[in-house]
Amino acid sequence: MLAKLLMVVTSFFVLSVAQAEDSAKAKEITAKFKAADKNADGQLSLEEAKAGMPRVAKGFDKIDVENKGYVTLEQIITMAN
Repeated sequence: MLAKLLMVVTSFFVLSVAQAEDSAKAKEITAKFKAADKNADGQLSLEEAKAGMPRVAKGFDKIDVENKGYVTLEQIITMAN
């Protein structure tokens, strides 16, 4: 019984830490995205990504799966996770 309780508590702790790390990562990505999005349209062109988010620029084609010519914050966070 105690072993099961310990497993549950440990699992909850691990999930909490993972969620906190994801949240911190999302905040960092959001800040970088806002700085790189020079025209504040909620989209990063390849040129904006090259200037402000070079790792995104390197994987631009993988993130822009619909070939729209831009990527969104949501797409970047999804790929990061």
